[in-house]
Amino acid sequence: MSSESQASPPESNATARAPGLLRSSGVVGLMTLLSRVLGLVRDMVIARYFGAGAGADAFFVAFKIPNFLRRLFAEGAFSQAFVPVLSSYRERRGAGEVKGLVDAVAGSLGLVLLGVTLVAMLGSPLLTAVFAPGFLDDGPKYALTSDMLRITFPYLLLISLTAFAGGILNSYDRFAVPAFTPVLLNLSMIGAAILLSPLMTEPVMALAWGVLLAGALQLFFQLPFLMRLGLLPRPRVDYRHDGVRRILKLMAPALFGVSVSQINLLLDTVLASFLQTGSVSWLYYSDRLSELPLGVFGIAIATVILPSLSRKHAAASAEQFAATLDWAVRAVLLIGLPASLALVLLAEPLITTIFHYGQVTDRDVVMSAWSLRAYAVGLLAFMLIKVLAPGFFARQDTATPVRIGVIAMVANMVFNLALIVPLAHAGLALATSLSAWLNGILLWRGLRREGAWRSQPGWLVYLARLAFANAVLAGVVLGLAAPAPDWLAMTGVERAQAMVVLVFGGAVAYFLALALAGVRVRHFRQR
Repeated sequence: MSSESQASPPESNATARAPGLLRSSGVVGLMTLLSRVLGLVRDMVIARYFGAGAGADAFFVAFKIPNFLRRLFAEGAFSQAFVPVLSSYRERRGAGEVKGLVDAVAGSLGLVLLGVTLVAMLGSPLLTAVFAPGFLDDGPKYALTSDMLRITFPYLLLISLTAFAGGILNSYDRFAVPAFTPVLLNLSMIGAAILLSPLMTEPVMALAWGVLLAGALQLFFQLPFLMRLGLLPRPRVDYRHDGVRRILKLMAPALFGVSVSQINLLLDTVLASFLQTGSVSWLYYSDRLSELPLGVFGIAIATVILPSLSRKHAAASAEQFAATLDWAVRAVLLIGLPASLALVLLAEPLITTIFHYGQVTDRDVVMSAWSLRAYAVGLLAFMLIKVLAPGFFARQDTATPVRIGVIAMVANMVFNLALIVPLAHAGLALATSLSAWLNGILLWRGLRREGAWRSQPGWLVYLARLAFANAVLAGVVLGLAAPAPDWLAMTGVERAQAMVVLVFGGAVAYFLALALAGVRVRHFRQR
């Protein structure tokens, strides 16, 4: 690293280049795809070693609690509050004040996280009882979950600081590094399952240690890149700092506004803990598959547009703001519709190909497939929420999303109670999907009413083209796919080969149909 790069003020680096939204989304999507593929490998390893038994249920709860808080706090409320404020400082203030904001946020955030982590580690049995009350009737499972939670909870501290570093890098259009960082989590957990678990008295505890190690690796990986920007924090606790106060003010309602889907998923876990053993694991495996397209495309687009929308709002560029939101919704539909359709049509083949090894039984495949279909119903809604919520947060409006979030959470609980008896764990997944649609529709209506999003010309033609391409996709997939029982009888290699044919054939058919209908890459180029 040259002395010139070290000495360059943050603002000069920030304006060096401004890649287009399509290119930036592609970079984030590619890095996220690598992470999600490794995540599936990780889950295949976990399934092979631990199946869907009591130990796996215990770990998934112990991991879900800090992971839920990470999404709710670090990647949810904090990121949505921090990035707009940082963007505003960049647009309107000097480099010194930007660095001061970074230092103050690092110190103030770190102190709060440290306190929360220590309290949670001491109170892990209580947290387990709150988040998985159904485990109270199973003493060994309850004790194992509490023990693992003491190890996994510090992950929240480490990954929240990682999200803070990633927010800075994203604000300066350095998207690749934060998007690649989750790869380290997957590698760490895979290594723990394969190498560490045979050495431990309770093998599943190895996964908890893998999570803790991953948190440290992800944080330290990003620090050199902050140093290159001249923004490596020197933590300073200052809750009276104007930027810190503004972030805290925005964060409180944002806790609900952007993370309602995560709260709903956690409620699923709480209720699933009362169902038969395996229910938590079935929901986990199906949720992981539905998150692949959500992470690769929905979150990638949301990551890219938030800094862009924040800068356009700060520069009072309303027309470009509206056009960017419209671009994001079109891009989400382009991928979200076929992804949802494919998950519904290929639920058993996907679960079988990825998870049906070792301790995973035929029944586990069937039960996981039902919840996967239910999650797939709401996949497009989850993706739309990811790109519509930044339309509010970029304008530093957190009141509207929180009102919508509360409505969606209440609706989710009503749907849960109505569907859990007839559909068991799949009813919980379907309730989450239905509440996500309610959330997404209300966000869309709010943006239209406020004039923040105005539809651009050509929507009817675009929807007709998508309908045609998705019909072609469905026909090709149904024509190529073998019946579900045949997949269970295949070897692992045969499943992989058949799935490659299905995925490749479906993707080629879909994009050829789009091209025949007149959709072109240039339609999605926007700076």
